[in-house]
Amino acid sequence: MLRKIISLVLVISMFMVTLVFGQASSEMNVLAKISAVELAVYGNEQTGSLVERLDKLEIDLYGNKTNDALMSKTDNLYAEINTNSTKPSLMTKINAVEWAINKNVTSLPIKQRIENNEKFIEGNVKTGALMDRLNSLTEMAFPGGVVNTAETLIAQDTLIKIKIVTPLNSKTARVGDIVNYQVAEDVFIDGKLVFVTGAEGQGKVSKVKQAQNFGRDAELEIDFEHLTAVDGQKLATFLGDKAKEETKSMAIAAGATVAALVVLGPVGIVTGAFIKGEDVKVPEGALMYIQTKTENTVYAIVTN
Repeated sequence: MLRKIISLVLVISMFMVTLVFGQASSEMNVLAKISAVELAVYGNEQTGSLVERLDKLEIDLYGNKTNDALMSKTDNLYAEINTNSTKPSLMTKINAVEWAINKNVTSLPIKQRIENNEKFIEGNVKTGALMDRLNSLTEMAFPGGVVNTAETLIAQDTLIKIKIVTPLNSKTARVGDIVNYQVAEDVFIDGKLVFVTGAEGQGKVSKVKQAQNFGRDAELEIDFEHLTAVDGQKLATFLGDKAKEETKSMAIAAGATVAALVVLGPVGIVTGAFIKGEDVKVPEGALMYIQTKTENTVYAIVTN
């Protein structure tokens, strides 16, 4: 682990971020909303007419289909997955249940997450409406079967410890490559859970410069675009000065001295009269910190 942390410290000064905003719900058309709900529930878009796809979603989620207009069906299903204003959304609820049971979350589709937790707790997958089955899991995980949430302010520059999922190497990386990472430790604000271990984040390689002769090391720049909060919101993140300093402190606390960070860094390979620069390598599982780019309000899980 120490070597992985050190590897991160040696390259973090070359990382950067750009902010990418998602499309607002109000701007999404019916097809986009249906597709978003299907991706959240099943992991892929379904086939058939819009009416058939909506009927399937309602039956799978609620056990029956409604007689509402197509627009109403779509808006209600989208809100069920994403909206927390009157009650925890389906995404918040499954995150809460998974965290209560396993102390981490996964990025799998909702249907599969419900099935996995049923197998873990009861030994077999249940049948019936997904909402009913999630409610049963909630009753096992929380007193009275109630997930309490509260609007919580996440300050700008809030630190989050992450784990790199996609290994990186400047020798093979290309601009535009997707970089996946996960929350490595729960983040609480005043006893309320805002980021959950295992929650996914995603960025992209924005610049690659190959190592060259005469000791000129490679460069690798990454946009740490966003990280998923406990209520499903994707919050803009980046590697700022605060996160860099915290990453360095973590490396030192793990046993590395400032001198070691330099000594263990790229030293070049002598080939004849030339010294070839080193490639930048960030292994899978490497730990580091990033920070929130702006102030955000999320629906956090009340844990005290």
